[in-house]
Amino acid sequence: MLVWCPPLSDPAGALRAARAIEKPERRLSALLTLARHDRDALCTHKLDTSISALMAGGASAAAGLAARRLAVLGSHSVEHLLPAIRVGAAARGVAAATHVGGYGQFRQELLIGDTALAAFAPDTILLATDAAALLPAVPLNSTQEVADAAVASATESLIRLWHAARSRYGAMPLQQTLARQATALIGCNEHLLPGSPATLAAELDRSIRRAAAREGVPLIDLSRLPEAIGSNLLIDPVRWHQAKQLINPVLAPLFGELVAQVLAAQSGKSRKCLVLDCDHTLWGGVVGDDGLAGLRLGQGSPEGEAFAAFQRYVAGLARRGIILAVCSKNDETVARSVFDLHPEMVLRSPDIACFVANWQDKASNLRSIAATLNIGVDSLVFVDDNPVERAIVRRELPEVAVPELPGDVCGYPERIAAAGWFETVQLTGDDFARATSYAANAHRALASAQATDVDGFLSSLDMVMDARPIGALDRARAVQLINKSNQFNLTTLRRTPEELQEVLATPGALALAVRLRDAFGDSGLVSVVIARPDAALPADAWLIDTWLMSCRVLGRGVERAVLGVLLEAAKKRNVSMLTGMFRPSGRNHMVEQHYASLGFTACAGGDGLPEDATYWRLAVAGAVPPPHHIKVHHDDDAAADLCRLDAGHV
Repeated sequence: MLVWCPPLSDPAGALRAARAIEKPERRLSALLTLARHDRDALCTHKLDTSISALMAGGASAAAGLAARRLAVLGSHSVEHLLPAIRVGAAARGVAAATHVGGYGQFRQELLIGDTALAAFAPDTILLATDAAALLPAVPLNSTQEVADAAVASATESLIRLWHAARSRYGAMPLQQTLARQATALIGCNEHLLPGSPATLAAELDRSIRRAAAREGVPLIDLSRLPEAIGSNLLIDPVRWHQAKQLINPVLAPLFGELVAQVLAAQSGKSRKCLVLDCDHTLWGGVVGDDGLAGLRLGQGSPEGEAFAAFQRYVAGLARRGIILAVCSKNDETVARSVFDLHPEMVLRSPDIACFVANWQDKASNLRSIAATLNIGVDSLVFVDDNPVERAIVRRELPEVAVPELPGDVCGYPERIAAAGWFETVQLTGDDFARATSYAANAHRALASAQATDVDGFLSSLDMVMDARPIGALDRARAVQLINKSNQFNLTTLRRTPEELQEVLATPGALALAVRLRDAFGDSGLVSVVIARPDAALPADAWLIDTWLMSCRVLGRGVERAVLGVLLEAAKKRNVSMLTGMFRPSGRNHMVEQHYASLGFTACAGGDGLPEDATYWRLAVAGAVPPPHHIKVHHDDDAAADLCRLDAGHV
């Protein structure tokens, strides 16, 4: 069913072996490994029982799983889907606590309130609704105008529910799209009957999708259930009439994966980079043996056209912001020649942010690619036609996502899409430039490695930083960074768009969006810093509760330049003390000494501040940021000039 996952030859035996492991942390790790394999509803249910018991004992924190609290409110039965949601989420690095609302009570629970739902305190609410529960009664012979009005009314009612989820519970709403439930009364030309249930449901589904895009509501898109399972299996009429189960229980693991993909994206667990093998993956044949002319690629053969189609799909991923890399057992010159010289290649050398072709093992090369791009290996998806190579990488680097591939390249795009590793809940302008930015970063790294004078190299980059209060155009990208950044993130404090808006409206708070560009290109919005008053501190002090930065710009002195901006802003607002907070997350060790390196001294936290953090203090008067090589522009500067904030010139 989960065709992108490797199969288990003996699921029951593997589950027994995992359950027999004595240490809870190792047992959970083994169970999560099993959850990343293909599994049916029964296996999923058994995994949920074991994984949930360990998580209740606190094992999820040790495993580094991100916590989510998901409430599912529906017009149909959903209890049978919860185990699959929890297991799918756990397999993607998310510990999902779940709550089910009353059957058909979704409107009351959101608009009037529900004590049980409030006590659960969800951060995400999934609305699982069917068309009949949303649409008003419409006569079959209705005009187009009457049908359109019914669809508009149902859509507006849903929007009110989304707003209520945010305002009443502070939760991110998710919306399930509509399943094709009604039977056509005409057939192919059902649209000639505007008042038919099938036509109304189709129009409402389109309207929901448009409204969700406007309102920033992520969708659980039931149309993404792979066609290979047979669309008639999505809804079992017997189950619907007997138990009001809209989603066939047989498909629970697949539905759970859809929800898990969105929860993972919401938790910053989506992948960033697609790493590709070459021979028999991007083209047919072995370039070292067959030569350029002997490769099967592009026009002239069905197989060649299929490889070109796969490359077009990959190129589309790159255009929407996915980083591309090559990892091939090949001579680099020979492998590159295909990208540079073959007339039918869709992908070209400039599209590849990191190109590694040699005769070393691919696990080592994948580590090298991640290091070069300055991302974690858990950001990689590795595509290779060779099942032996896939198995080796899964064993040596379990953090890397490795899809099972069909025997024919025609199925590669759908297989990768079905896995949902590149899911996102927000798309910003900076996303479209990400692949180019990482490619430029690789060029910077190469230039840096060749340089003998580091200061001279940094100066030659001609870096310019723009620091300004987070505005309307920055907000979506800022929320994205807040919820995705893990390594250079001092507190890993996550915020919804509504929570960020509350901070922006807080009197005396400063929320900075930091952009960086240099001689190699524009890196976009790379850092977010939030400093605000706090009741636990003196009135003239700021608590820096968020300081994060994209790893793309590590080692360039951005944090030093940002400190200069903070100090200037503090002086203008009569703030005399900056208090920094570091909360270890298991993934942010790299910034443990961040404040010490900037001249802060360790101090005690105040009453009401998180106890799982260390605190650092810097007096604004006389503070001088360490030197750097960045020209800084910020809105607090009345002259709005470019100025160098070197030591002694703050």
